[in-house]
Amino acid sequence: MAQRDYYEILGVERTIDAAGLKAAYRKLAMQHHPDRNGGCEESATRFKEVSEAYAVLSDDQKRAAYDRFGHDGVNDGGGQGPFGRGGAGFADVNDIFEQVFGDAFGDVFGGRGRTSGGPRRGSDLRYDLEIALEDAYRGTDVEISFPTTATCDTCEGSGARPGTQPVTCSTCQGAGRVRQANGFFQVERTCPHCGGAGKRVAEACGTCRGQGQVRRSRTLSLKVPAGVDDGSRIRLTGEGDVGLRGGPRGDLYVFISVTPHELFERDNLDLLVTVPVPMTVAALGGAIDAPCLVSEACDGRCKAPVQVPAGAQTGKTIRIKGKGMPHLNGKARGDLVVELFVETPSDLTPRQKELMQELAQSFGEDQNPRNSSFAGKAKRFWADILGGDGDGPGPSSRESAA
Repeated sequence: MAQRDYYEILGVERTIDAAGLKAAYRKLAMQHHPDRNGGCEESATRFKEVSEAYAVLSDDQKRAAYDRFGHDGVNDGGGQGPFGRGGAGFADVNDIFEQVFGDAFGDVFGGRGRTSGGPRRGSDLRYDLEIALEDAYRGTDVEISFPTTATCDTCEGSGARPGTQPVTCSTCQGAGRVRQANGFFQVERTCPHCGGAGKRVAEACGTCRGQGQVRRSRTLSLKVPAGVDDGSRIRLTGEGDVGLRGGPRGDLYVFISVTPHELFERDNLDLLVTVPVPMTVAALGGAIDAPCLVSEACDGRCKAPVQVPAGAQTGKTIRIKGKGMPHLNGKARGDLVVELFVETPSDLTPRQKELMQELAQSFGEDQNPRNSSFAGKAKRFWADILGGDGDGPGPSSRESAA
C-alpha cells in the first residue's frame, strides 16, 4: 500500500515553518489520541500516522531527505518508517507526544502506556567522517573516536554508593509516576522526586554522582564501503549511548563527507577530469594519458590511454568505460569522462611565430569550419541591426524618410 504524503497527513503546505508544523500536530494529536476516543483502533492508527509525519518533518535533516527522495529518503530499508523495525529517532509515538505537550501529558490520558520507571533506550549519536575521494573509490577501514555514555563500573549503573542500594521513592511508592487531576484530563506525570525511576539514591556513587552513567571516549573500527558518496550514512546498531535502567543502547550514525579532489569531479558514478592537449596533437590526432583513480582492476596503473581524434576542439569529451566510481550496492561501475582542453603555445620564438603565420595563411575556410560558421552568423546579425549588407552601416531613418 502506498504511503500517504506527510504534509497531506498534517494538512499543511510544504513551505510550513516549524511553529506552524508544531501547531498542526498538536491539534491533530489531541483530536485523535486513543484515550480521547475510547480506545478506537481507527483513532489509534490516525494518531500514529500524524505522529510519524511530525517525527520526520520536525527534524531538519529528515525533512530535507523526505523533500528530495520521498519516503525512500527516511525509511530505513525494507520500507520501515520512523516507528518500524530498527527505526532511528523516537522509540514510539508517545515520545513524540511528550516532546510537544510536555511531561504532564507524556504518557496517555487515562494512564495507559509504558511505565516511566522501566528500561529506556539510549540516545542515538552522530559522527561526521571526512574521507578522500580515493577512499570512497576503493573503500577503507578507519578508526573513529567519539564521546558517549557508559554504565558506571563502580556502582554497576545503580547510582548508589557501593555497599548500599537505592530505596523505594516515598512520593510515587515505586511507580515512577504520580497522578493528578488537570481540568478535563486525568493526568499522569513523571515523579518529580525520583525522575521516574521509582527508586531514590540515598547515598550517591562518588564516580557517577548518582547518575549510574559516566561520559567517556569510545573507539570503534569502521569499514567504509567502496562507492559511498558525499552525504552517505552508515548506521551502527547499538553503538550509541547506553540505555537507562537496563534499556538497549542507541545507534551511531556516521555521516560521510567526501573531500573535493584537485583533479576529479564526481557526477553520480562518473568521474570527470579535464586534460590539457597540445595544439599539435589536437590538430593531427594522437594519444595522451589521462589520470584515473587506482583500483585492483587497474593493476596499479593510475593512467588511462586516450586517443585524441584529429581536429579535436576544447570541450570535446571522451568516455572511458568502467573507470568511474563503483556502485555502492552492486557490481556496476561508472565511466571516466575526459574533457579536452586545447592548449595554445605561448612565448614563441621569432622562428616559431614565422612558421605559425605561414601555417595560418595556408588554411582554407573548410579547415576552420567553426570560424566560417560564426562569421556567417555575425554578418547576418549585423545586417539585421544596421539594415545594410552587414559590411557597413545602412541608410539612416532620416534618409529613408527623405
